[in-house]
Amino acid sequence: MKNIVFAVLMTLGSVPLWAQSNATTGNANFEAERSRLAAERTAIEARFDKERAACYQKFAVEDCLRDSRKRRRAETDHIKRQESAINDIERQRRGAAELEKLDQKAAAKRPQDTPEKQDESRQAQKDREQRAADHAAGRAATAAEADERRRQFEAKQKAQADEKAKAAQRRAEAPAAVERFESKQQQAAEHRASRERQNAERTKPRGAPLPAPPASPASAPSR
Repeated sequence: MKNIVFAVLMTLGSVPLWAQSNATTGNANFEAERSRLAAERTAIEARFDKERAACYQKFAVEDCLRDSRKRRRAETDHIKRQESAINDIERQRRGAAELEKLDQKAAAKRPQDTPEKQDESRQAQKDREQRAADHAAGRAATAAEADERRRQFEAKQKAQADEKAKAAQRRAEAPAAVERFESKQQQAAEHRASRERQNAERTKPRGAPLPAPPASPASAPSR
């Protein structure tokens, strides 16, 4: 039974180290783990409410809300997997305890086994526990692989959503950018035209001098 509990905890990695250690001795406090998971669920919901309020202050509201919902779903699913692991371990522990009781009752009714028979019984019990542990570990490994594939898919989706949001922002900012570019072009053209006028004024040839006024007639000599 201890092998079953330990294999599930170590494969999933979803319960703290102290619980993994205690599980090997049958002392794991699963009620405390359930309380911890409930507190984490409450914190996730509170964080989601804050993120949702912040999303309404952003340009791409729907993209922001979609990403926030994905994060909440992923974190909630992780908590559910931990709760499921705890429930599986408790069920396996109860089943192993029932088997042990049946073995004890059967042993009480039959004559005392020889040392060889006792060794065979202990080995058979170990083999049953190992098979159950291997089965639990296989289920946990499959769940872990599915979780990793889901994280990779969500990361790809998020990257695509971010790129779409950036493209939308660029499209929204494009008219203003065009207007700024055209304004700069117009200012540059006006500046060139002004310089050309100034240059033309400086290089313009001077006009011919005005002709001298005609000399006034000399006064007639007096007789």
